[in-house]
Amino acid sequence: AGGSLEVRSQKANGFPLSKSSASKKQKQHQRIRKEKPQQHNFTHRLLAAALKSHSGNISCMDFSSNGKYLATCADDRTVRIWSTKDFLQREHRSMRANVELDHATLVRFSPDCRAFIVWLASGDTLRVFKMTKREDGGYTFTATPEDFPKKHKAPVINIAIAGTGKFIMTVSSDTTVLIWNLKGQVLSTINTNQMNNTHAAISPCSRFVASCGFTPDVKVWEVCFGKKGDFQEVVRAFELKGHSAAVQSFAFSNDSRRMASVSKDGTWKLWDIDVEYKKQQDPYLLRTGRFEEAGTMLCRLALSPDAQVLALASGRSIHLFNTRRGEKEECFEQVHGECITDLSFDITGRFLASCGDRAVRLFHNTPGHRAVMEEMQGHLKRASNDSTRQRLQQQLTQAQETLKSLGALKK
Repeated sequence: AGGSLEVRSQKANGFPLSKSSASKKQKQHQRIRKEKPQQHNFTHRLLAAALKSHSGNISCMDFSSNGKYLATCADDRTVRIWSTKDFLQREHRSMRANVELDHATLVRFSPDCRAFIVWLASGDTLRVFKMTKREDGGYTFTATPEDFPKKHKAPVINIAIAGTGKFIMTVSSDTTVLIWNLKGQVLSTINTNQMNNTHAAISPCSRFVASCGFTPDVKVWEVCFGKKGDFQEVVRAFELKGHSAAVQSFAFSNDSRRMASVSKDGTWKLWDIDVEYKKQQDPYLLRTGRFEEAGTMLCRLALSPDAQVLALASGRSIHLFNTRRGEKEECFEQVHGECITDLSFDITGRFLASCGDRAVRLFHNTPGHRAVMEEMQGHLKRASNDSTRQRLQQQLTQAQETLKSLGALKK
């Protein structure tokens, strides 16, 4: 499966040379157009871009840890790799990796960005794709000869690779979480005892694996390795206790010191997990916010890298809250033609990406810029020397300018 760089523009496709081939091409185009379902149109002043190349509905996205790429997978049997540097350009280039005789439901980059893993819909297993850079700057994508062995007995709802590259996690909708090495051997089987799992993830620091489900808590385990990098064991670390109904989803901040959760009790919570749990210290609840929709609808959650902004999706709409005061700052309605399947901030925290139909929509994270402004104003009041003041003022002005250009500077 070669990854040719496809540029979606008339020029790149070349103009037809002869009249006859032109009319033939037109007829073909008309025929193709008729069969294509109507694309969902969505406009908003904070919409930064819409990425369109997939011919099927997108189920999952992942930003690479170096910030250069966004991977998307859809039921059109392809994985697309987008370049983040042209998000704000008119053209959005994407490279295509074909998934032979199957389609991917989940996709994750490896930490070194030289490979990605997918979960296969029909094959019901994990496949690894190597990414090899070509001389022309594009990539060649090659599936490794052996897929992982089948171990799950229920549908897999998430997959992840540890940032250290030491292990892979897969979670199914029963109570099973599996920890694998990169060769496809199971290192550990976790029974979450949560009736059924709704989500599981690895912390960015790679120390923890957490899961949530039918019970009102989030359970967190530590994945332990020896001094020489050899796997040792998985041990219970701590729990997030405080919700009064099933937890639908959760996320970690980039520094693994904060977690956010959303529950069927109609609330979201922000937690400080930077605790010495081995000394029986429990995580602290920092904030509780209302989100009524979670009581009746399936919810997805994303936490900005700096934990300042919480994004919640229910149905086809997205709500953005600041976590300092728990206020809702933005609401985007009917963003996609179908229910939102995935929600993710890019690694800079400037954008929030969502998918659900054939397009990825990218939003400017205005609450994130407002948080920076507020933080810098606070620091400026306490700043003691001129060089610090200058640096803070620079960051403050930058955030203000960004908000101004988006027409989102609150008076």
